[in-house]
Amino acid sequence: MSVLFETSLGDIVIDLETELCPKTCQNFLKLCKVYYYNLNAFFNVSKDFLAQVGDPTASGTGGECIWSLIASQKGETAQRYFTPEFHPRLKHRERGTVSMAVAPAIGEEHKGGCGSQFFITLGENIEYLDGKHAVFGHVVEGFDTLDKLNDVFVDQDGRPLKDVRIRHVEILEDPFEDPPGLVVPESPPTRPPDNSTRIAEDEDPLETLPEEEAEEIRRKKAAQASALTLEMVGDLPFANVRPPENVLFVCKLNPVTRDEDLELIFSRFGTIISCQVIRDKKTGDSLQYAFIEFDKREDAEQAYFKMQNVLVDDRRIWVDFSQSVARLNTHWSNDVKMGPRRGGRGKGGFGGREDLEATRRYRGQSEERRNDYEMVFDVPDGGKRRRRSRSRSPGRHDRSRERSQRSRSPRRRHHDNSDTHGRRRSGSRDRRPRDRYDRRR
Repeated sequence: MSVLFETSLGDIVIDLETELCPKTCQNFLKLCKVYYYNLNAFFNVSKDFLAQVGDPTASGTGGECIWSLIASQKGETAQRYFTPEFHPRLKHRERGTVSMAVAPAIGEEHKGGCGSQFFITLGENIEYLDGKHAVFGHVVEGFDTLDKLNDVFVDQDGRPLKDVRIRHVEILEDPFEDPPGLVVPESPPTRPPDNSTRIAEDEDPLETLPEEEAEEIRRKKAAQASALTLEMVGDLPFANVRPPENVLFVCKLNPVTRDEDLELIFSRFGTIISCQVIRDKKTGDSLQYAFIEFDKREDAEQAYFKMQNVLVDDRRIWVDFSQSVARLNTHWSNDVKMGPRRGGRGKGGFGGREDLEATRRYRGQSEERRNDYEMVFDVPDGGKRRRRSRSRSPGRHDRSRERSQRSRSPRRRHHDNSDTHGRRRSGSRDRRPRDRYDRRR
């Protein structure tokens, strides 16, 4: 006669000594039949000693025999325990011995005996349990499950930190008749009888929730874990950071679209704090996406709904709310790199209206200065040729250029600045003797 226990760690098959312990085996089989052990937790696990189960309250003080259970269902009173059956041939010698836990007697009213609690030995030759607890079976299959059960982590009271429960009990053979008044439930229980907050090793705490709600909780947990990882590596200032609600992300732009164009188009929805098209660091070419920051969140929402798929410079743009959090301690810049917020010339960061206005003033000033840095050079035919300076500080380079021009110009002798034919002499000084030079003239 055997019983199959499906636990959260694996299956265990127990053979019962029905001939040597008939009453104990009958009590055990009938409790299994009414799903009394379903979802019960192993509340006492001692390494290399035993694993105890069978108390619906998981406290070690509950449980009753099948006859007491039938009487309580009828509203009658009966003895909670029955007299244990000890047999000299049944000892706690082998690993996997199954015994009924015998409760001690408390006075004359509470007589000790066997109820529903039982344990499985996890070690060998535990002889001092002989005569104290009644052996009624042995494990024949599932010793690997016993190994897992023996290695679980437990708290100071011996209970596993993650509950190991009996998920289901299957009676393989039952030779006993049902006691009078036995009522078998239509279906096994779906919730643990001890209402424990702990979960089993393979149980999903979201299993009882609706699918949509459970999926939402899983996504939130995954997002929290990812945010914590990004905080640890330094990509986020803190894990609970949220992107701003007044910043729009605009993509699929035409490369010719400028910041001023976007600001003019989106300004009809409200006040714009900053608007910037992100450009490549080296080439300065548009990367065809931009960030637009509104003064109010309502204006950003209105722009989001109105500007979706709108045609701008022969391109249908895509508008969405920004998912970047760089503005909290960094800002977007034209070099497409997030760095510490810096003002100054030429950066034009996504840091507010002040930065944007400063950038525009600098750009305008640069245009005027470049126009002023045009240089005029004389050409041999008497005309004028304009040449644009390549330098940002033309004054310094103009002086160096003038020096270089003088160095390349023909040097004239101090005593005679022209020859008889009106030709300019070469730039190098004539090193011939004076008399020979005069004689040749």
